[in-house]
Amino acid sequence: MNPYAIEHEALMNHAPETVENVYLPKVAVLDRVVSEIHEVNTFYWHFEDSAEQYAFKRFRPGQFAQVSLFGVGEFPTSLPPSPTEDETFFTVRQVGSCTSALHRLKRGDKFAVRGPYGNGFPMEEYRGKNLVFVAGGIGLIPLRSAIVYALANRDHYGRIQIFHGAKTPNELMYVPMLHEWERTPGVECHMTVDRAAEGWTGNVGVVGSLFKKSEVEVPVENTIAFVCGPPIMFRFVIRDLLGMGFQEHNIVSTLERYMKCGVGKCGHCCIGVAYVCVDGPVFTYEQIKTLGEDI
Repeated sequence: MNPYAIEHEALMNHAPETVENVYLPKVAVLDRVVSEIHEVNTFYWHFEDSAEQYAFKRFRPGQFAQVSLFGVGEFPTSLPPSPTEDETFFTVRQVGSCTSALHRLKRGDKFAVRGPYGNGFPMEEYRGKNLVFVAGGIGLIPLRSAIVYALANRDHYGRIQIFHGAKTPNELMYVPMLHEWERTPGVECHMTVDRAAEGWTGNVGVVGSLFKKSEVEVPVENTIAFVCGPPIMFRFVIRDLLGMGFQEHNIVSTLERYMKCGVGKCGHCCIGVAYVCVDGPVFTYEQIKTLGEDI
């Protein structure tokens, strides 16, 4: 049995087309917290209503949810897949008042979640293609769901390469999972850091330097590149990929914006003629260029 099949179960079906109230948060209960790196935790939780739990887990890789902290506010977060049939989780960095409030919660505390929202990665369109994932820092968080989807449907894709970089070894995300993924036939995982620390024997340099360590499958016309990370990393990686012959429509990424309503009504996440919450958060590089987005 595919070891990723259970984790992937939440991604197999599309989100419900209709709901009673798209703005209505549902009460959730925190089960446990796992520390990933400094100020980044993974929060495992469940809905109080088991029916809501079942309905919510029918999401696509790349979609997001809105998380509400009572008396504080609300913020959007990526939705990696659940590792078991009964658990749901998200990985969140502490950066403001809402995320700080989430990080202060203890087991059994309650908050609220609504969603899932957004378009997600069109993984079915990529069947038969090679997949290249390039993540800088916490950019691996939104890409994780697509990686798990590909591993759960391993026969549908060609070569899978994962390139992950961070400032220091302590800032690399999901390292044990990267090593686990690498044991899957046809999957490569490469890591790099900007600054080495004692005991680090891996590559030192920007994430794009890893491309020289392992050649990307050619012809690249049959390869999809997923890129997510800080703007400076994104610009240089895009330049490298285009230099290798990638077409702009075969490079996909996620845009982060303040998505207040999540359903294209408030206009807070509008870029040009697009709403990140409904037209995204997943866009091709070709689409990003037409938005006039400075990244």
